[in-house]
Amino acid sequence: MSQIHLPHDHGQHTENLFDHMPAIEDFSVVSDIFKLLSDSSRIRIFWLLCHCEECVLNLSAIMGMSSPAVSHHLKQLKAGGLIVSSRKGKEVYYKAADTVQAELLHHVIEKMVAISCPTQETPR
Repeated sequence: MSQIHLPHDHGQHTENLFDHMPAIEDFSVVSDIFKLLSDSSRIRIFWLLCHCEECVLNLSAIMGMSSPAVSHHLKQLKAGGLIVSSRKGKEVYYKAADTVQAELLHHVIEKMVAISCPTQETPR
């Protein structure tokens, strides 16, 4: 990266960070992943699928949402690589992807609930 000269020197040597800063495109990828979790229903669905494998009808009942609404959220989570699906007979089942990203986001969600809602205990 070209050397950037900052207009103010605050003695923090911020310029040294630029050699280690990820590319703009990398931040876009991370932003897209966080956008997947910008909806509380999608977070709940993802959290559930981190703990079990379930079909759309059961997820709809658990969430108190219509099947099309749940399917919409599942499509987004799947496109983002956070969940996977498998067909068993006529049913399609969903669960969290076995990836570092999905595991980390699940951990972050549980920690955020514990920090932000201290009276709420999250199952392990």
